[in-house]
Amino acid sequence: MTTYTRAVSSTGDALIGHILDGRYRVVSRVADGGMATVYLAVDERLERDVALKVMRPHLVHDETFVSRFRREAKAAASLSHPNVVAVFDQGQDGGHVFLAMEYVPGLTLREVLTAEGPLSPRAALDLLESVLMALAEAHAKGLIHRDVKPENVIINDNGTVKVADFGLARAVSSQTMTSSSGVLLGTVAYLSPEQVERGIADARSDVYAAGLVLLEMLTGSKAFTGETPIHVAYQHVHGGVPVPSSRVDGLPPALDDLVAVATARDPDERPRDAAELLELVRRTRASLSPTTLDARPAAGAAAAAAASVPTSTTALPLGGAGAPPRHGSGDTTALAVPQAPLEGVVVAGHGRRRQGRNWWPAAAASVLVAALTAWFFLLGPGATATVPSVLDRPLEQAVTAVEQADLDATVSEAFSEDVAAGTVMGVDPAVGATVGRGSEVVLTVSKGPERYTVPDVGGMTLAEARRQLEENSLALGKVTEKFSEKVPDGQVVSLTPEAEASVKKGTEVALVVSKGRQPIAVPDFTGKDAGDAEKAISDLGLEVDASAQENSDSVAKGDVISQSPRDGTLFRGDTVTLVVSKGPVMVEVPNVVGKQLQEARRILGDAGFEVKVERALGGIFGTVRFQDPEKGKAPKGSTVTVTIV
Repeated sequence: MTTYTRAVSSTGDALIGHILDGRYRVVSRVADGGMATVYLAVDERLERDVALKVMRPHLVHDETFVSRFRREAKAAASLSHPNVVAVFDQGQDGGHVFLAMEYVPGLTLREVLTAEGPLSPRAALDLLESVLMALAEAHAKGLIHRDVKPENVIINDNGTVKVADFGLARAVSSQTMTSSSGVLLGTVAYLSPEQVERGIADARSDVYAAGLVLLEMLTGSKAFTGETPIHVAYQHVHGGVPVPSSRVDGLPPALDDLVAVATARDPDERPRDAAELLELVRRTRASLSPTTLDARPAAGAAAAAAASVPTSTTALPLGGAGAPPRHGSGDTTALAVPQAPLEGVVVAGHGRRRQGRNWWPAAAASVLVAALTAWFFLLGPGATATVPSVLDRPLEQAVTAVEQADLDATVSEAFSEDVAAGTVMGVDPAVGATVGRGSEVVLTVSKGPERYTVPDVGGMTLAEARRQLEENSLALGKVTEKFSEKVPDGQVVSLTPEAEASVKKGTEVALVVSKGRQPIAVPDFTGKDAGDAEKAISDLGLEVDASAQENSDSVAKGDVISQSPRDGTLFRGDTVTLVVSKGPVMVEVPNVVGKQLQEARRILGDAGFEVKVERALGGIFGTVRFQDPEKGKAPKGSTVTVTIV
């Protein structure tokens, strides 16, 4: 995105020693660029060195640059590859917008080329392979870099090659304008023809730039040079990329073919992405002998040309390389109108002097140039317009205002908690921006609060419920379990918020899942009062059947003789059967008073009683004088005491 020049001194930098976001302590300034400054900082939370990329203060309030800066973080953070400089964090601390990135001590490829000149084919292909592996990872994830150049290739002190600065990265699927403002962004020396002419870029644009980087590594010079960025951009569109052997003698045709394929003017004739180019690079390497691979070209005069082309990110008007540029100095890039060679004019530096009497063709040409220039900037492709103020306006009014400003309105929609539905909540390019007439202005219109209906997942399994929630943009919250007499084991009993409720995206829905019917331990009530037993069993949620009654000589009347089941577990509503004692069997006590002992024994025995004999006065007569009990009923089997005289 931006070329950084290494800082010589950090003296006077107010950020040195400052702690950003309560976490990053700035140690020293590492590099300066047009949009941002890079610092070495210490992440005091994780105790590691990081590279802190801080946006320049005058850009912090520019919505376009801030969004581009944040896009860099998202694009790079989505990539995890050993050849990609990792982005750890992005944030804002007061007026400082920053990215926290992997700190890579080492040299950029630009510094290596400046110091070493042309590289051997082996070294060049080694470096290119690492770059292409990083780009292939990005292309596989639907991202393009859009600013591949030696300044964005870092060679770590341990020899690892890393690609940095995905600040201009965009999704491959959105291969429309490279800049919604109608301005082409990129480093002009490495822009593909389609980026210059039509403002579009895809993976093949990265392939083109990679081919130019290979050419530069092999020859020590850039493909195209010129005094102004627009002059270089023109050559991308109308020139042909030179083959390496035209600049360095002895380079094999296989390398010429590789560069030619990668830098074909027609994108359809290039490899479709970095992975495909990587295969070509490896096949080319395999076809070269070790001697050829290790041949080191001498750094010739071609290396001097490398310094004549700007290497920083440049803004060009889209389509602005359709005509040859005028030469000039300064940093401003503008589209030039055609300028025919003037007979009799000698160009020396930036001035011209007339020779002989052929002054009138030059004058006529000057008039023509002036007229064409006026047409271009007032009515032609160079005409500009200002994005009107349409924020917080109804969509219909906003579209009308944009069209009246000679711009094309494109509508996108987004949810908003704060902006009413149908109202414009965002504009790209920003309000007040100067863009080319007829440029696209994207109006982001509020759809109102984003709400989703909680699906009824009652009776579903946990897995089914989770899937239903995710399909409705909701999240599974806390899951608890409880016994249920109605819902089978493993199915959802209830949910919070309840079904059909309208909630925000991502709301967590808590679920209660059934553990099935609750088992109830059965107490043993044998020998206990039947009334107490019935109440206790009912309180447990069980049914009681105590209709069965039996006589018992050992269990008191009203107590439980037996129960079924006597132990184990049942479920709510199951029945416990009790057998209740009616007490012993009662029989009429026979009267045996006056009878002889032997007869009395027989009568009482036949009635079911035991007989106990007591003797009075020796009982010599053997006649029953008294009995106890005398009459009434007594439990069968009980004892009747008789007294004989």
